[in-house]
Amino acid sequence: MNDKSTILIFVDDDSHPVAEVLSPVSFELDTRKLADGDHILKIVSKDPSGKEGIRKIPFVVRNGPAIAIEGIRENDVVDGVLPLMINAYGKGDQKSFLIKGSETPQSIPAWVWILIVAFTGWAMYYLFRYIPSP
Repeated sequence: MNDKSTILIFVDDDSHPVAEVLSPVSFELDTRKLADGDHILKIVSKDPSGKEGIRKIPFVVRNGPAIAIEGIRENDVVDGVLPLMINAYGKGDQKSFLIKGSETPQSIPAWVWILIVAFTGWAMYYLFRYIPSP
């Protein structure tokens, strides 16, 4: 008699399992065969007595080029002309990494400008304070 649990692995609402294995198991899910977007990994376990356990794990596949956008965020309220900086780049494959285009250029954050202005003001204060006047 088999004393191990049987594990059925499903992706999304597919009626045929991706794999049917005995526990414990190490399994590699090839996401290159899935379309980009939201998916659900459903794992059904049956113990030797016939009882079932189900676990659903939602996940997002992004095998396509990554898209970075600066100038607008999700659910922003905007009006007028909107300057956007958009970058899309691929990750290459598992053996080589694409360097060209993989870094997204960004504008300098406002807190950096505030820090520069504050430091410059502090430096000017001490410069004028300690320089002897004629």
